[in-house]
Amino acid sequence: MKLYYAETFNPRKACAVAKYLGAPVDYLRVDLAHGEHRQPPYLALNPNGKVPLLVDGALRLWEADAIMVHLATRAGSDLWPSAPAAQVETLRWLSWNQAHFSRHGGTLYFERLIKPLLGMGEPDAAVVAEAEAFFRQFAANLDAHLATHEWLVDDRLGVADFAASTPLGWAQEAQLPLDGFAHIARWHRQLQALPAWREPFPHAAVTSAVA
Repeated sequence: MKLYYAETFNPRKACAVAKYLGAPVDYLRVDLAHGEHRQPPYLALNPNGKVPLLVDGALRLWEADAIMVHLATRAGSDLWPSAPAAQVETLRWLSWNQAHFSRHGGTLYFERLIKPLLGMGEPDAAVVAEAEAFFRQFAANLDAHLATHEWLVDDRLGVADFAASTPLGWAQEAQLPLDGFAHIARWHRQLQALPAWREPFPHAAVTSAVA
C-alpha cells in the first residue's frame, strides 16, 4: 500500500491510524508548496487534488475517514467496530466532526497557521471570531459526551477518536478556545499518551514521484 500525505490537517488522522496499526504502507510525501498535488500524474490518482490518498492494489481511496476505516478493517482492528450499532454511532461522530468540530477548528488552523505560512496576510478577525464561537459551541457538546465516556464510541479507542482529535494536534498553534473543557482535556491527555497520535507523520518518507 502507498499512503500519499503532507504534514497538514486531514492527513494527520490517516497517518496516525496507519502508524497505530503498524500498517504495511509506504509513505509518499506530496509537496503541496510546489503544487505536486495539482500535477496530472497525481490528479490521475486523485482527481480532487487533495491529500491523503491511499493506493491499495487497484483501489484508489481518497478522504481520510474512509482511509482510516479501510486500514482498520484490513488489519482486523476494532478501531472500526464490528457491531452494526457501534458502526452507526461511529459514522455519526465522523459526520459530526467533519461538519462541526474539525470544520471550525480547521478554520482557526488555516487562519492562524497556514495563512501566515503562505504569506496570505494576517488572520481575518471576523472569520476567527465566528469560528471560535462555533468551535466552543461544539466543544461543549463533545465535552458533555466525554463526561460519561472514556472514548467516543463504546468506551474504546476508535477511528472516531482519531478523527475528532485532529484539531487538538495544533491546539496551541491554532489557539483553540478549549479553556473550561475538562473532559476534552482528559481525553486529549489520553491521546497524547499514544505515540501514533502524538507524532503521526513519518520521520523519513519516500519523496513522491508524481510531479
